[in-house]
Amino acid sequence: MSQSTPVMQKISCLDLKGQHDQIKEEVFAAFEKVYEKTAFSGGPFVEEFENHFASYIGSKYAVGVNNGTTALHLAMLALGIGVGDEVIMPADTFIATAWGPSHAGATPVFVDCTADTWQIDVSKIEEKITPRTKAIIGVHLYGQPFDIEGVQAICKKHNLYLIEDTAQAQGARYKGTTVGVFGEMACYSFYPGKNLGACGEAGGITTNNESYKKHLHSLRNHGCEVRYYHDEIGYNYRMGGLEGASLTIKLKYLEGWNNRRREIARMYQSQITNPKVKLQHQPEWADSIYHLFVITTDDRDHLMKYLNERNIFPALHYPVPCHLQKAYAHLGYKQGDCPNAEYLAAHCLSLPMYAELTDEQVQAVISAINEY
Repeated sequence: MSQSTPVMQKISCLDLKGQHDQIKEEVFAAFEKVYEKTAFSGGPFVEEFENHFASYIGSKYAVGVNNGTTALHLAMLALGIGVGDEVIMPADTFIATAWGPSHAGATPVFVDCTADTWQIDVSKIEEKITPRTKAIIGVHLYGQPFDIEGVQAICKKHNLYLIEDTAQAQGARYKGTTVGVFGEMACYSFYPGKNLGACGEAGGITTNNESYKKHLHSLRNHGCEVRYYHDEIGYNYRMGGLEGASLTIKLKYLEGWNNRRREIARMYQSQITNPKVKLQHQPEWADSIYHLFVITTDDRDHLMKYLNERNIFPALHYPVPCHLQKAYAHLGYKQGDCPNAEYLAAHCLSLPMYAELTDEQVQAVISAINEY
């Protein structure tokens, strides 16, 4: 290992201040309009965002909710998935993917990822299908589309629903088509750190099915279509007006921000040459938005310490795969059941990735890794 001069300026994995400084005046002006109308829960500013977002994705409908986890929960309920049902999903994802079925009373069934793309391994899905299986949740992990056509074929063969978890992939494309239109529904997180993130907590669902849209509207609003008349047990899952207004502003900038992330990713991909580091494989049909830029290395903790000493601060996404989480110990999974997901969890590191990174900062990260 060679010695290099430490980087003086701190380079974080994510820094939202630069993004928000660019659009502060626009966002605050939008907030003034929300205040003038006192439209703080649901209302016209949420509806405006829903219309713009549906148009951006290419879906007929978008339904705003209060976060990405509730989006997954409501998708399960709208599909009639509940107690006794099983939902297949990858083991390597943020835990919220599993919360959706669990909150609905169903059981998540975890499948390993591939060793190179780190997306759900299509060849492992069918062995997990039982008479209780009702759906597959495919996750566009780190902003990269999964093998949609491969999963679609299995869903068609076994009469299963397909739900896209697009929490990290607002604007990613699969074979030229923006993800979020391939399944019955697609579920989004607009958590502040996402490529499209609200000023606060928010989430959403896109669908081309009008009956799903109407059901989602009822479920997010206490199970009612007419005020004070409740047709089913519902939830208070509405998106706030301030969040809707901020998302409408940010949506105008999303393509530019995503393209800058792609530029940064190309620099990482073409210039990181250290053989100790492995990058995520990018199939030619997958146009990622690089919500995260994840690498693996045999001694992850040592590399992290090395980078920290040079004022570079990567992050971990995610150090424990879903099937080995304590919350799901009752399902009986054990070490070795999903070896690729387990390797990824133990060896992954997320490099700095956000649109406001300068070329100089990116080069500092690349140089430090190549010198490791």
